[in-house]
Amino acid sequence: MPVIAPWPTTRPGKLPAPRGDADQRGDSDDSAATGTSVDHLTETYRAHYRSLLGLAALLLDDTASCEDVVQEAFIRVHSARNRVREPEKTLAYLRQTVVNLSRSALRRRIIGLKLLSKPMPDMASAEEGAYDLLERDELIRAMRGLQRRQREVLVLRYFADMTEAQVAETLGISLGSVKAYGSRGIAALRVAMEAPA
Repeated sequence: MPVIAPWPTTRPGKLPAPRGDADQRGDSDDSAATGTSVDHLTETYRAHYRSLLGLAALLLDDTASCEDVVQEAFIRVHSARNRVREPEKTLAYLRQTVVNLSRSALRRRIIGLKLLSKPMPDMASAEEGAYDLLERDELIRAMRGLQRRQREVLVLRYFADMTEAQVAETLGISLGSVKAYGSRGIAALRVAMEAPA
């Protein structure tokens, strides 16, 4: 993997000469510090555009994103072209930049999906809420019309979610009595709920 140097490096033991002195000496060691030329970068980009696009397509899913990534890679390598020390590695820099930008695009998508607001659960309409309230009030009125033991058995069995044995133990009555009070209470509720108001 090619590495883009953050700034031009100098050879050990050799200090960079002031620009005026280098021009006077005719030193040609500055070619390594100048990086790739704009013309070479542009030629490389044009020659390998389709392969760079194919590389992005392997990592991303839509053509528009692939084109954006490849163009952004050219712009970034162009702005950092002075750090490309060896012009023959320009294509490697472009490829690596395409891979890095594709990864970033995927990361942004994943984060975006995680941060999307969750859809609201299906809420009951105001009419449904009013209807539920009326049904509950009708059930409460019907429950109040039951005998005390029938009401106790039904409340403990169905609203407190107890077993028949637990209801029998709580009320201090036999299991057969719980079953009898329960079935009679349900029958009485059914009649009361079906009767016209």
